[in-house]
Amino acid sequence: MTTSASDTIPEQPSRGAHALRRATELLSSMRFAIALLTVICIASVIGTVLKQHEPAANYVNQFGPFWAELFLDLKLNAVYSAWWFLLILAFLVISTTLCIARNAPKFLADIRSYKENIREQSLKAFHHKAEGDLAQPPQAEAQRIGQMLSTGGWKVRLQERDTPAGKGWMVAAKAGTANKLGYIAAHSAIVLICLGGLFDGDLFVRTMTWFGGKTVYSGGGFVSDVKPEHRLPENNPAFRGNLVVAEGTQSSTAILSQSDGVLLQELPFAVELKKFIVEYYSTGMPKLFASEIVIHDKETGAKQDARVEVNHPASYKGVQIYQSSFDDGGSTVKLHAVPMHGGAKGFDIDGTIGGSSEITNGTEKYTLEYTALRVINVENLSPGASGSAVDVRKVDLGHALSQRLGAADKTVTKRELRNVGPSITYKLRDASGQAREFHNYQLPVDTGDGGNRVFLLGVRDNPADNFRYLRLPADDDLSMDGFMRLRAALDDPAARDAAVRRYVAKAVGEGRADLAQQLNESASRALGLFAGLEKVGGKDVRGLQAISDFIETAVPEAERERAADVLLRILNGSLFELNAGAREAAGKKALPENDESHRFLSQAVLALSDVSLYPAPVAFELKDFKQVQASVFQVARAPGQNVVYLGCLFLIIGVFAMLYVRERRLWVWLAPEGAGAHARMALSSNRKTMDADKEFEQLQRKLLTPS
Repeated sequence: MTTSASDTIPEQPSRGAHALRRATELLSSMRFAIALLTVICIASVIGTVLKQHEPAANYVNQFGPFWAELFLDLKLNAVYSAWWFLLILAFLVISTTLCIARNAPKFLADIRSYKENIREQSLKAFHHKAEGDLAQPPQAEAQRIGQMLSTGGWKVRLQERDTPAGKGWMVAAKAGTANKLGYIAAHSAIVLICLGGLFDGDLFVRTMTWFGGKTVYSGGGFVSDVKPEHRLPENNPAFRGNLVVAEGTQSSTAILSQSDGVLLQELPFAVELKKFIVEYYSTGMPKLFASEIVIHDKETGAKQDARVEVNHPASYKGVQIYQSSFDDGGSTVKLHAVPMHGGAKGFDIDGTIGGSSEITNGTEKYTLEYTALRVINVENLSPGASGSAVDVRKVDLGHALSQRLGAADKTVTKRELRNVGPSITYKLRDASGQAREFHNYQLPVDTGDGGNRVFLLGVRDNPADNFRYLRLPADDDLSMDGFMRLRAALDDPAARDAAVRRYVAKAVGEGRADLAQQLNESASRALGLFAGLEKVGGKDVRGLQAISDFIETAVPEAERERAADVLLRILNGSLFELNAGAREAAGKKALPENDESHRFLSQAVLALSDVSLYPAPVAFELKDFKQVQASVFQVARAPGQNVVYLGCLFLIIGVFAMLYVRERRLWVWLAPEGAGAHARMALSSNRKTMDADKEFEQLQRKLLTPS
């Protein structure tokens, strides 16, 4: 029988098998795992620095349209649920699992092996080695040495060998082989922790949206109106969402935030909020909030009472219920519209937080959206420092605006936290859909700058801005009626004329008709400019800005300071009489000429000047409210939690084993020599330390010293 040359060539592996082997080697390599861990670390840093699950408008306001769009496209606003993050975790699980599968059998085989077949000549190559002569034959010495090592915690195996001189014995011992189990435990911990992260992340939620026919809901409206394709079933194995429950109501549908909308998660039970409890520090900051709840089982109808506090969750049917925060549950408010511009009229209106009302101001139509009611407000305010009234003679509009139409807590003295009472937040949306947000305090506030109490009316154009506050002085009844009467009188020609006559009569005695006529004209001009009755420099202005522009255009520069002093003294006196006339018409006593009255007038001058900058025809004053609290719970089913805990335990064991367990192997070769034996000993250790040197010296004295 003949054979061809081709019959003797060994079979070559196919290209597919070769590519699969190389791919497996790459996936299970350390460099691939380190690369994945690096990407995960970078993503975690991004997820920590960049606020997650914020509305898209917040990112646009903070970073601009370009970067906001990039963040949303890369899902950086929801890093831990992004598809690429979950994919990296999955690859890390595969990589580490393959690494364990490749190396664990070798480690386990090495742990079981005593390596007793090592050659005598190989012992000479070890760093720790020694020789000695023993009195007894090899077998007896082997048994003695083996017994001593076993007593010292070593695992020992004896091997008999034939030599030209007779029977020789190899004593092979090992200790600390659990060190290799540390590698397996540490790598297994990575797999378990990543699996737990996948289970408790959005893996199951995304699987349902990809393959279960579920889609993200991006609209608005009531939860009950959302269609089934946006709802996840009760048997969803893993989820984490928010559940908002108002006092006296119950809910069984959690909201799962997604990068492009929400999904609704049906719960196997309903949570009823019996009572929400909140306690405050002396500064007004929340100290404790908890919820007394009743859990209603949908299947059996059973009820279970529970109390949920921060860090003390309740659990039912594998779902954890955490106290996350609290919110408004539909409080009702009574508001009064305060006219801010000419032509607007005051009226009362009732609303519910979270709702809206349609209002009109002649041809203009607005939507009033009731955003929030806050019963406790803590501001940085000084404790009522004493000082003189603001010098209204200083014509510096920039200074006036920065001091008055600024932050609510702006003050020139040392500040401290103080509760300033309830406030209402609302939005006014015009017919084009543009909205401004307003934040008004119910009670007048002592800002600590030496003035009277003021009502703070805040406004901002977008959520990224801070509120800017208009300050309206409170009258002797701690209301804003006195200021509004003064403002109405300023727009009334008859009231202005009467105030000018009274001011001139007090300032000029009888018999000085020419001076009275000049002062009358000056006072009328000052009040007219302040009321915005004439254009200055071709512009429609009023308030202190009108006075300032008039002086700059009509008075030489060298005389402006003196002219400003005279004109504002006249304006101040005329406004004092205008206020007196307004109070008299309302049946109120005239204000006495004291420091408190002058402080009120000084603040009123600045407020009258700033009112023209208020960007709405009316401001809504909070008159009364009925608060309804709501609890925000986080509900979670986390099957991966125990897996993560197990992974953490493995990680601790693995790190401890690798760092603190030192693997050592000891060999003692006993060859026959005369009536005794010649011993050659060697020790190996996975780490070269001073402890290894000391241990070898002790073993040498103990084992190689003739008995």
